[in-house]
Amino acid sequence: MAQASGTFNRSVLIVKSDTVNFDGSTYSASAATKAIPANAIFVGGAGIVVTVFEDGSTGAFTVAAGTLLPLKCIRVNSTTTTATLMNALYQV
Repeated sequence: MAQASGTFNRSVLIVKSDTVNFDGSTYSASAATKAIPANAIFVGGAGIVVTVFEDGSTGAFTVAAGTLLPLKCIRVNSTTTTATLMNALYQV
Protein backbone atom coordinates (compact mmCIF):
# COMPACT_ATOMS: atom_id res chain seq x y z
CA MET A 1 0.00 0.00 0.00
CA ALA A 2 1.32 3.46 -0.92
CA GLN A 3 2.48 5.72 1.89
CA ALA A 4 2.44 9.53 2.16
CA SER A 5 6.10 9.86 1.28
CA GLY A 6 7.90 10.02 -2.01
CA THR A 7 6.38 11.25 -5.23
CA PHE A 8 2.70 11.88 -5.88
CA ASN A 9 1.37 11.64 -9.42
CA ARG A 10 -2.20 12.89 -9.02
CA SER A 11 -3.57 16.02 -7.38
CA VAL A 12 -7.19 16.98 -6.83
CA LEU A 13 -8.12 20.47 -5.68
CA ILE A 14 -10.06 20.16 -2.44
CA VAL A 15 -13.44 21.83 -2.26
CA LYS A 16 -14.38 21.83 1.43
CA SER A 17 -17.70 20.05 2.04
CA ASP A 18 -19.52 18.43 4.93
CA THR A 19 -21.05 15.78 2.65
CA VAL A 20 -19.14 15.35 -0.64
CA ASN A 21 -15.86 13.41 -0.75
CA PHE A 22 -12.84 14.20 -2.95
CA ASP A 23 -14.08 11.77 -5.64
CA GLY A 24 -17.59 13.27 -5.72
CA SER A 25 -19.24 10.48 -3.72
CA THR A 26 -20.98 10.91 -0.39
CA TYR A 27 -19.93 9.08 2.76
CA SER A 28 -21.26 5.58 3.26
CA ALA A 29 -20.03 2.74 5.44
CA SER A 30 -21.03 0.38 2.62
CA ALA A 31 -18.00 -1.11 0.86
CA ALA A 32 -19.76 -0.68 -2.48
CA THR A 33 -19.75 3.12 -2.18
CA LYS A 34 -16.53 3.86 -0.26
CA ALA A 35 -14.56 6.84 -1.48
CA ILE A 36 -10.92 6.48 -2.53
CA PRO A 37 -8.77 8.08 0.19
CA ALA A 38 -5.98 10.50 -0.66
CA ASN A 39 -2.43 9.55 0.36
CA ALA A 40 -1.81 13.05 1.76
CA ILE A 41 -3.13 16.60 1.80
CA PHE A 42 -1.07 19.63 0.85
CA VAL A 43 -2.19 22.80 2.66
CA GLY A 44 -1.18 26.05 0.98
CA GLY A 45 -2.79 28.49 3.44
CA ALA A 46 -2.46 28.19 7.22
CA GLY A 47 -5.38 27.31 9.45
CA ILE A 48 -7.42 24.42 10.79
CA VAL A 49 -8.07 21.34 8.64
CA VAL A 50 -10.90 18.99 9.68
CA THR A 51 -10.49 15.70 7.86
CA VAL A 52 -12.84 12.75 7.48
CA PHE A 53 -11.34 9.26 7.40
CA GLU A 54 -12.72 6.17 5.61
CA ASP A 55 -14.64 5.03 8.68
CA GLY A 56 -16.37 8.43 9.06
CA SER A 57 -14.28 9.57 12.03
CA THR A 58 -12.78 13.06 11.95
CA GLY A 59 -9.54 14.72 12.96
CA ALA A 60 -8.77 18.42 13.43
CA PHE A 61 -5.26 19.71 12.69
CA THR A 62 -3.82 23.21 13.02
CA VAL A 63 -1.26 23.65 10.25
CA ALA A 64 1.13 26.22 8.84
CA ALA A 65 1.16 27.22 5.17
CA GLY A 66 3.00 24.67 3.04
CA THR A 67 2.21 21.70 5.30
CA LEU A 68 1.94 18.16 3.93
CA LEU A 69 -0.45 16.09 6.06
CA PRO A 70 0.32 12.36 5.61
CA LEU A 71 -3.30 11.31 6.16
CA LYS A 72 -5.40 8.71 4.31
CA CYS A 73 -8.68 10.63 4.31
CA ILE A 74 -11.67 11.03 1.99
CA ARG A 75 -12.88 14.57 2.71
CA VAL A 76 -12.11 17.91 4.32
CA ASN A 77 -15.15 19.26 6.13
CA SER A 78 -16.29 22.81 5.45
CA THR A 79 -17.41 23.35 9.04
CA THR A 80 -14.49 24.55 11.21
CA THR A 81 -11.88 24.26 8.42
CA THR A 82 -10.14 27.61 7.94
CA ALA A 83 -7.08 26.47 5.95
CA THR A 84 -7.03 27.27 2.23
CA LEU A 85 -5.44 26.18 -1.05
CA MET A 86 -5.63 22.46 -0.29
CA ASN A 87 -4.92 19.56 -2.64
CA ALA A 88 -5.60 15.85 -2.16
CA LEU A 89 -2.49 13.98 -3.32
CA TYR A 90 -2.44 10.44 -4.65
CA GLN A 91 0.13 7.81 -5.66
CA VAL A 92 -1.58 5.90 -8.46
